[in-house]
Amino acid sequence: MRLSGVSKRYGRISAVLAVDLQIGPGEFVWITGRSGSGKSTLLNLIGGLETPDEGEVLIDSHPVWREGNISEHRRKLVGFVFQHHLLLPMLSARANVEVPLIGAGVHRRERARRALDLLAEVGLTDRAEHRPEELSGGERQRVAVARALVNEPRLLLADEPTGALDTATSERLLDLLFSIRERHRTTMVMVSYDPLVEKRADRIYRMLDGRLEGPLQSGAQGAPAAIVTRTPPS
Repeated sequence: MRLSGVSKRYGRISAVLAVDLQIGPGEFVWITGRSGSGKSTLLNLIGGLETPDEGEVLIDSHPVWREGNISEHRRKLVGFVFQHHLLLPMLSARANVEVPLIGAGVHRRERARRALDLLAEVGLTDRAEHRPEELSGGERQRVAVARALVNEPRLLLADEPTGALDTATSERLLDLLFSIRERHRTTMVMVSYDPLVEKRADRIYRMLDGRLEGPLQSGAQGAPAAIVTRTPPS
């Protein structure tokens, strides 16, 4: 995946400014930064939830937006995990995981099989028929992870996935995400301010006033410190 000169503005506010970023297959990239720095907007641009005002987002050298096939891009290539699980309250965990497959025309039996397999992978076999209100916060996020993976995406995008969880639950969720990444060889981009993520990332970037700084390395006090170059390795 490559972003070339990508910018996004809302009126006079520049949320993302001329970002260049290249990510290889199977990499885990962490983007940190303060609230309002533009990191969530950048993730939405990568995932096709926002349209860039300038620049290009390319997957396998193909421009995502020029081809007018953004719904296919999101459905086939990208899985999303958000800070708030966004589960449908009237549906069971299994049915929530199945939802992305309905629009893809997958047969009911196959939908159920995939959903149950993924719920087993995230340790929720015995909670498959429970509705969100009957699940803990960590369990709801694990259902959201299963839902993000049900279309077998090549790219997993996580926006503050531990932001609403306590430290112990956050660590368990991160362990789950990284074990899934290893098993499925999924490329992962996470935006977060959670320091628990730092030691696990292949590369670290920081958003500051819409600009992407990095790659970064750990500073002497454990906070990211910028490397001189701003061009990520291929």
